[in-house]
Amino acid sequence: MAVFRFVYNVLWGDLITIPLPGGSSLGLSLLVLILIPSGIYFTVRTRFLLIRRFPDMLKIAVEKKNPTQKHSISGVQALVISTATRVGMGNLVGVVAAISMGGAGAVFWMWVTALLGSSTAFAEATLAQIYKEKDPLYGGYRGGPAYYIHHFFIQKGSRRRRSVTAVLFAVSGLICWCGISQVIGNSVSSAFENAFHVPPLYTTAVLVLTAAVIVLRKNATVKVLDIIVPIMAGFYFLLTVIIIVMNLGQVPAVFARIFSEAFGLKQAVAGGFGAVLMNGAKRGLFSNEAGSGSAPCAAAAADISHPAKEGLLQTFGVFLDTIVICSCSALIMLLTPESLTGGMEGMDLLQQAMNYHMGTFGVIFIAIVLWLFSFSTFIGILFYARPNVAYLFGDNWLSQTLYKILALIMLFIGGLAAYTFVWDLGDVGIGLMTIFNMIALIPLSGKALSSLKEYEEMQKSK
Repeated sequence: MAVFRFVYNVLWGDLITIPLPGGSSLGLSLLVLILIPSGIYFTVRTRFLLIRRFPDMLKIAVEKKNPTQKHSISGVQALVISTATRVGMGNLVGVVAAISMGGAGAVFWMWVTALLGSSTAFAEATLAQIYKEKDPLYGGYRGGPAYYIHHFFIQKGSRRRRSVTAVLFAVSGLICWCGISQVIGNSVSSAFENAFHVPPLYTTAVLVLTAAVIVLRKNATVKVLDIIVPIMAGFYFLLTVIIIVMNLGQVPAVFARIFSEAFGLKQAVAGGFGAVLMNGAKRGLFSNEAGSGSAPCAAAAADISHPAKEGLLQTFGVFLDTIVICSCSALIMLLTPESLTGGMEGMDLLQQAMNYHMGTFGVIFIAIVLWLFSFSTFIGILFYARPNVAYLFGDNWLSQTLYKILALIMLFIGGLAAYTFVWDLGDVGIGLMTIFNMIALIPLSGKALSSLKEYEEMQKSK
């Protein structure tokens, strides 16, 4: 625990402290100092890609193409996989955590992280496509940061069978996804205890057993996500819109509160401006994953006609995740009187808000939706794990199955663990992933930008 806490503090603790007027200060962590400048860099280099190519993103998202390789997935299916992990743990649980620990102002910094990170998501997804390879075990394609990091060091003259940095990325990813497994177990057990008064042990046991039946099959595919994700995300989005419309008169005041607390004009929980920014950035990264290297593990598997198209799809995924659905989740909680939610955290906060807006139905709805989100997220992170396990241990079913069993154990532990600890484990994993990913992402970004230029020239010639 001492080593774990040390690593957490290195990644997320105050590396630089900037004094502010009034005697307060702003602490900037290593991850914020990496992600925000790199996000600005990619946003400028892609010439504000999210805004400029948004119509293209919508067009690619609805186009239908048959995969050319057996067992491969389409670009849209890769987007569905990354959306599955973002929407479940990011939109419900991540926003709750941001507001629990950083107040309303943290939502603003989640938006900033997403807008800047969308161009970073383009770069890493495009590189994952450029350096993808055929998957001899599952069929189709595989890849991700471990693979383009490996190629980066080969270009630098390395002759090693495995790159040390790529190995560190893969290990960090497996740690992170174990952490997310714990968050899933913790959130579901809390939600069912609130909704149905079921002891966490029973809920967790059923969750783990059901998940085991699904994921321990050799050919557990992502086809189930094609059905679950659009339906559950659609229902959740519809309900949040209904709640927002019912409270439309209060929405301007909520946005005013978000902006005022974002800049420390009102001291938020956990210590003012620095805590607000840090929690917004942490949960923003956890929600949209841009720069961490998670989503490229799915993007690499896409059988798509041009690498830049998958990059554009993942850029759209960050927008959909944080700017649209996260905002709806935040509004549900912030439209609830503070007197009802004061001192609450985790799923207690979200379900109290849903109880205020929709009564008992809202509490039960969130518990059921979270259960479905959890399955989709769990399947998604195990899909992310595939290429990284293969990079570390080679192409064999034994190592793939052993990691699935480890993730199931973490799912069980998370259902019974303290709320703060399960987030800390995920934050350490995703923080380490981001550092190792950025080592190769920025130097290789020229290839992603060249791919974008080539794609745009192709579009002009049509």
